[in-house]
Amino acid sequence: MTQLEFARKGEITPQITEVAEDEGLAPEEVRALVASGEAVIPHNLHHQFRAIGIGRRMRTKVNANLGASNFHQLIDEEIEKLYTAVRYGADSVMDLSTGTDLDKIRSELISRCPVMLGTVPIYQVASERSIMELDAEYFLEVIERQARQGVDYMTLHCGVTKETVRRLRGHGRIEGIVSRGGALLAAWIERTGNENPLYEHFDEVCAILREHDVTISLGDGLRPGATGDATDRGQIAELLVLGELTERARSLGVQVMIEGPGHVPLDQIAANVQLEKRVCGGAPFYVLGPLTCDVAPGYDHITGAIGGAIASAAGTDFLCYVTPAEHLRLPDLDDVREGVIATRIAAHSGDLVKGVRAAKVWNDQMSRYRKALDWEGMYAMAMDPDKARRYKEESEAAGSNVCSMCGSLCSINIDNAAIKFSKRRALDEAQAHAGVN
Repeated sequence: MTQLEFARKGEITPQITEVAEDEGLAPEEVRALVASGEAVIPHNLHHQFRAIGIGRRMRTKVNANLGASNFHQLIDEEIEKLYTAVRYGADSVMDLSTGTDLDKIRSELISRCPVMLGTVPIYQVASERSIMELDAEYFLEVIERQARQGVDYMTLHCGVTKETVRRLRGHGRIEGIVSRGGALLAAWIERTGNENPLYEHFDEVCAILREHDVTISLGDGLRPGATGDATDRGQIAELLVLGELTERARSLGVQVMIEGPGHVPLDQIAANVQLEKRVCGGAPFYVLGPLTCDVAPGYDHITGAIGGAIASAAGTDFLCYVTPAEHLRLPDLDDVREGVIATRIAAHSGDLVKGVRAAKVWNDQMSRYRKALDWEGMYAMAMDPDKARRYKEESEAAGSNVCSMCGSLCSINIDNAAIKFSKRRALDEAQAHAGVN
């Protein structure tokens, strides 16, 4: 059975226990959240790792995208990206590889991956044959192949239908369809006049996923890739279809999360989160960014972190990182590190608003170490301890208990001395008073 089916039967699985321990929640609370569909535990039967939960009352999780392309295909490099992403705190990675030897690349990554691993099966379908040769039988075969390898969750663009594409085309988008999977399916639909096989054969897709307990991540193939296109008819039409499919997948025993738009102005982010939660029965929301403006190539990890913080605070459960290389090229190791850290900052900022207890405990402990000028403690609490230590040790104040910004005018040092003086004076006055009496 799947985690969802166990939870509905009232059973607490080892994975539920692991999530409860990591989140500081009672196992019964996690079980109830999984049973209601408000949380998922992507954990393929064939992939062994410590389970990670995504959903309400849990800390916001972070995904890092990896993967080779037909322009650049080096397995060792993708493995190093995997290690880098995990080292800097990613809770998940997605293998978005295209090109050749995709089963081998995926197998190598899964065998080394200590966190959740997701894929987008249509990338393999389109890499192995012309998209115009797409048929349901082959699509299902690829999904099953990946499930047997151990993929924990799959992005499947089931909401790109004849009707949703028609609605999108009628709204005069600036940038059209930017999702690779969405563009491929829409092109096939419009050229053939046929319906999306993922939509037509949804129950068969779910049967495969249920067998291996693969979580379905209902992809937003019609998501806006420009802030000027956000929350338009195509996006909302697809979301309504995803809401219906969420109910069907759950009824078939499959865990579900929903993917969200990539480019959204600041003032529309919270509304998008609320809409997804309402339409999709509280299913966990998985968002790329969102990027809050379109003019910062080379710095889109910052635009993504700004949007991600607001999305997390509004109730988003899972953030896909954006790296400085977004829109420009494949990320390198430094890009992966920068993307993970920026997105973790966004997730943590949102968790403080959502009242995630572990986030506040961590945050407050850093403040206490700063008050004590305990540098080793500060390094230990830092998201990137190596960078924090390097910056201090490379400065002129390397051996001092203060930093080179304020030096002898360190406010904390001054305040600590004042507090110490006040306490000593109060003690002296108390002793003098006691002596008189």
